[in-house]
Amino acid sequence: MEEGTLKSPSSCAGTDGNYDVRQWDTRVGCEVRQILDRVADKWSLLAIAHLERQTLRFSELRHRIEGISQRMLTVTLRQLERDGLVTRTVHPVVPPRVDYALTPLGATLHATIQSLVDWTEDHQEEIAAARAAYDRRQEDALAPLS
Repeated sequence: MEEGTLKSPSSCAGTDGNYDVRQWDTRVGCEVRQILDRVADKWSLLAIAHLERQTLRFSELRHRIEGISQRMLTVTLRQLERDGLVTRTVHPVVPPRVDYALTPLGATLHATIQSLVDWTEDHQEEIAAARAAYDRRQEDALAPLS
């Protein structure tokens, strides 16, 4: 086996534990980029956040996630279900009732998302100051052209 070649297709790290971020798209059997694209999009994040510790009907989710269309919520929930993050339960009643809930795997992702939200809240003032400073520099750079 060639040096640095993965022995297991489920492993994305190199044999020495180091990996190159630029290889996320090219390593055989590594779906890190695809999974990050899926779980880090705004609709998935919001669906996961709303399903924390509760089961919701499709219509409840749609009303809670401001701006999402019925089609986009359907697509998002199907993708999350396919990835094993959400369960879909159809109740045999008239009219049909469909409930969504996080799986245990989805709940672990929620904890990670919450850490990111906590970091954002802790650093939002620093980020706002950096943005204001950047905007001032951009305005100053354009001022002599006017």
